[in-house]
Amino acid sequence: MGLSLSGMEGHAAAPAAGTVLNALATGTGSAFAIDAETRATVTLGGRADVVGTVAGAPEADTRLVERCVSLVTERYGDGQGGTVETDSEVPMAAGLKSSSAAANATVLATLDALDAAGAVDRETAARIGVEAARDVGVTVTGAFDDASASMLGGVTLTDNTTDALLAREEVDWDVLVWTPPERAFSAEADADRCRAVAPVADLVADLAREGAYERAMTVNGLAFCAALDFSPDPLLEAMPHAEGVSLSGTGPSFTAVGDAAALGAVRERWAAREGTTWLTTTQSEGATIG
Repeated sequence: MGLSLSGMEGHAAAPAAGTVLNALATGTGSAFAIDAETRATVTLGGRADVVGTVAGAPEADTRLVERCVSLVTERYGDGQGGTVETDSEVPMAAGLKSSSAAANATVLATLDALDAAGAVDRETAARIGVEAARDVGVTVTGAFDDASASMLGGVTLTDNTTDALLAREEVDWDVLVWTPPERAFSAEADADRCRAVAPVADLVADLAREGAYERAMTVNGLAFCAALDFSPDPLLEAMPHAEGVSLSGTGPSFTAVGDAAALGAVRERWAAREGTTWLTTTQSEGATIG
């Protein structure tokens, strides 16, 4: 616990994530943490409500992180208010699980401010963020797949209908990300069209259970580009070179995984597109306090 002039202060960070299996079709989802993070600073005391801000984005929707603080203080504190500020390397509404990263970082920072981090296991902490996301309506599935990957690191497979962690494994991939300039909000995705690809999603889940995550994500990408009306061209450009490639979340970002040298050819193609292309790696540590 840190003390400031305003009260108790806590700090935490959580990584972004990419998609192996989009949970919109069946409720089963899979995601992997990538080495780009969102940081949260929570200061408790001095006010009854919770006010959130996002560094560099004064008009951003802060209901999710505010709800995260409230849920944690209601359960592990005295229901006190305060402030939360997030600062992110992850573009919002880009399919890279920025909401899950912000929620996880905020939950842990609030626990840190309360000096209660040791009282809550990481899966429970992730579920608090998922509950907050459902409360404020920023998710269709509850996104426990995204939240668990961000909180625990590595790649996770989950049942989002029960918030059950089915599997977790550490992976060591280079990750190429292309984010076009447009944005897509998860809560606005066409869930009916996504449910139409449920038979393919079941196949993707089977591949993930077998540990064939790279193949799984490519099949997922083809199915959800069709369901969500994204061009499959970025997939086709990457498939000869990457071990796996997919639309991430409900888009618009695409992620390709494999070896950095092989991904160089993909980077040349994606960099010619409008938007931002960047190379990172998977992250196995998950969210951190401090």
